[in-house]
Amino acid sequence: MRYHIWTLGCQMNVADSQLLASELEKMGHNAAPGDGGDADIMVVNTCVVRQSAEDKGLGRLQLLSKIKETQPQKVIGVMGCMVGVRDPLWMRQRLPYVDVFMPPSDPAPMVSFLKERQNETRALALEAEARTRRDALQDGELILPLHERGQLVSAQVPIVYGCSHACTFCIIPFRRGVERSRRVGEIVAHIRSLALQGVKEVTLLGQIVDRYGKDIPDGPDLADLLRVVHRVAEDVGIERIRFLTSHPNWMTDKLLKTVADLPRVMPHIEVPIQAGDDSVLARMRRGYTADQYRKLVARIRKIIPQVAIHTDIIVGFPGETRAQFMETYRILEELKLDKAHLARYSPRPQTVSDRRMDDDVPDGEKRERHRMLEDLQARVVARINAQYLGQRVEVLVEDKHKNRWRARNPQNKLVFFEAEGDWKGRLATVEITWTGPWSMQARLPQEQPVAEPPLVLAG
Repeated sequence: MRYHIWTLGCQMNVADSQLLASELEKMGHNAAPGDGGDADIMVVNTCVVRQSAEDKGLGRLQLLSKIKETQPQKVIGVMGCMVGVRDPLWMRQRLPYVDVFMPPSDPAPMVSFLKERQNETRALALEAEARTRRDALQDGELILPLHERGQLVSAQVPIVYGCSHACTFCIIPFRRGVERSRRVGEIVAHIRSLALQGVKEVTLLGQIVDRYGKDIPDGPDLADLLRVVHRVAEDVGIERIRFLTSHPNWMTDKLLKTVADLPRVMPHIEVPIQAGDDSVLARMRRGYTADQYRKLVARIRKIIPQVAIHTDIIVGFPGETRAQFMETYRILEELKLDKAHLARYSPRPQTVSDRRMDDDVPDGEKRERHRMLEDLQARVVARINAQYLGQRVEVLVEDKHKNRWRARNPQNKLVFFEAEGDWKGRLATVEITWTGPWSMQARLPQEQPVAEPPLVLAG
């Protein structure tokens, strides 16, 4: 049978979809071409961090319900944060046409459902075949879907599942469960597997990634893990390592010095502030003040030369006055960060802010505040990127886009250049010829040789 997965939301969901696709292909199923309309197995991997994401997931499921009416043999599945880690009774009642509900990061319900449909002998044969193929490709338990083997340059590696911090606005702890760190050996096997399948950059993921290992008695922390992963990367040809998302309370000097020490760990830090006003931060239950965040940014820049710092900001949190919002505006203007992921507050069921706070900032005001920060950030980043003009930078090439190579520099900034040869998955030194707030253009110095296609074990 053919499958298709619609993935909404964050990088963790992307990794979860790859895991599900991997399990489906071990059973002998293949990815459906195109938009998935002809697939036999249809899965929506959902996100509920924002109301708009939840609406998008329900909209897709409504479309699939019409397909199920006329083709009842199709298998419909829902995965991710909309399902959560507890039995989603309300979803089973509202979506009776859905065959399988899967918690985040757990493809087992779909695997069990499909095995029950298969002839037992055939299932055992498929498992043996998959096991042989997997052993030939990797040391670990993960295998990329067939259509991604040899195609992905960058891939996500979850290292912490769930979250136990419980900011008042965040639904993740309710839907992904408590914090659980993966074992070092499991992470290493995952990365070796990706390298064998052509991946050149890995991003270590966690809701609070710098809390890695806190749930393991006497276990390693993120700095320790990065040193292990760096040694593995040197061994298997992973060129770049990133990690996200961090929390200001857990970003230690040990971690920052480790990033500065390891050449394959990129100078790129994602550490959300969420708001620039102390009373708003307290209502969010973030655990730090705006001044503490300022000092953290100064420490990061002192320890890691040429670092790019990304942040997250929510506008229109319950009770946020115009004056409090302007504190956020001023701190973003002051700190001049390389990227700000902006969101308008929307109440999430079960969260403290939904249960105890009034969503009292009008939607029009939220949109206006969002626009003000967007405009500010565009000006800030344009000035930052202008400093690269005329410089030579090393980029990792991801793919080709409209006859130009699309690549990223160590600070994760997007760079486009034209060149002959196959540069996908390669490091290239380019000279920046134009800069803007969202990307840069470059040329390939003539003394640099034309790239040959890389050798990849694609299965």
